[in-house]
Amino acid sequence: MVSYIDAIAAPKKNNGQVKLHGPEGFAGMRKAGQLTARCLDELVSRVQPGTTTAAIDKFVFEFGMDHGAVPATLNYRGYTHSCCTSLNHVVCHGFPSTKPLREGDIVNIDVTYVLDGWHGDSSRMYPVGQVKRAAQRLMEVTHESLMRGIAAVKPGARTGAIGEAIQRYAESERCSVVRDFCGHGLGQLFHDVPNILHYGRAHEGIELREGMIFTIEPMINLGKPHVKVLSDGWTAVTRDRSLTAQYEHSVGVTADGCEIFTLSPAGLFAPGLDV
Repeated sequence: MVSYIDAIAAPKKNNGQVKLHGPEGFAGMRKAGQLTARCLDELVSRVQPGTTTAAIDKFVFEFGMDHGAVPATLNYRGYTHSCCTSLNHVVCHGFPSTKPLREGDIVNIDVTYVLDGWHGDSSRMYPVGQVKRAAQRLMEVTHESLMRGIAAVKPGARTGAIGEAIQRYAESERCSVVRDFCGHGLGQLFHDVPNILHYGRAHEGIELREGMIFTIEPMINLGKPHVKVLSDGWTAVTRDRSLTAQYEHSVGVTADGCEIFTLSPAGLFAPGLDV
C-alpha cells in the first residue's frame, strides 16, 4: 500500500513513499520548470529543415550550462545525450543524430534540467516546415489529451482520473494511447512515485493530495498502441511504424487543482498549432 510522507522528512531516494511538497518545493520546481520551458521556447526557431538533432542536443547542453543547470539525461543510466529527440514513429527516448531533419517531419524534444537540486521535465512536438494534415491532427489530439489529463488533477481525485480523461479523448479521435510508458513522480529525484498512467478508470490508482509533484506525458499513436524498444536499449518505436506524438508538463497538486511548472513563457508550448 502506498504511503505519503512530508518531502522534508523523506530520504532522497525512491522508497515507494509519495512525497508531499510544501512552498519551498513548489518554488524550486517553478525555477527548474521555467528554465526548461525557456530552452524549449528557444528551440522553436531552431527546428528547421536541414537542422540536425545533434545540433539541438548541443544547444540544450550549452543553454543549461549558461544558466547554472545540468541536463538530467546526460549519463543517466548510460544515456549519453542532453535531451531526447524522437522523430516521426519514434515514441520516446530517441537519440540525437547528425541526420538532417526533413520537411514534413515531426519531432518530440524532451528536456529535463536539474537546477539547485530540482528537476524541470517537459517535452513538446515541433513540426519541421510544413507537415501533412495527419501529423498536424495527431499533434492537436495529443496536446488536447495532455490538457484534459491536467484538468483532472485535484485533491481527492485518483491518478486513474488523469488516465481516463486522456484515454477517453484520444480514443474518441480514433487514436491510441501507448501503455508501455507513463508519467512519474518528480522533484529532487528524476523518477519517483507515483506512476501516472495515461489510460484507466477514474476510481483506480492512488489518491491525489496537495503537495504531490509529477509529470503527465501522454504518447498518442495514429495507429495501434504497441511499441518495441530497439537494440540500443533506449529508442522506442511504434510496431506498425505509425506516427506518434507526445507532450509533457510537470505539475504540482494544489488545494484546488494543480500548478503547471513548465508553462511556456512565450506561449510556444504547442508550436505550429492553433490552441
